Amino acid sequence: MRFVVFITVPDEETGVKIARWLVEKKLAACINIIPISKSVYIWKGKVEEHPEFLLVVKTKEKVFDMLKEEVEKIHPYTVPEIIGFEIKKSAEKYANWWDEIIPD
Repeated sequence: MRFVVFITVPDEETGVKIARWLVEKKLAACINIIPISKSVYIWKGKVEEHPEFLLVVKTKEKVFDMLKEEVEKIHPYTVPEIIGFEIKKSAEKYANWWDEIIPD
């Protein structure tokens, strides 16, 4: 099953490091790195505001656990955001390419 995972990171350098690592290990077919102007969240009882980057990871559900473990090894956050979503539909040519990178 095709899957998209969102991962937030503190800076572009960290995003590129994680993206290259996951693509090289074939745990992701493609990763977009998108700047977020600001994230607002509660950490240790305090409201925090920080710029972040969002990784949009195209992967498969079957490798999610491995992907999560790899990200947790190299991510600088104590509690990294790693959220997966099932893809119900996509362009056929793109889906075929995705399946070539990470077969079922």
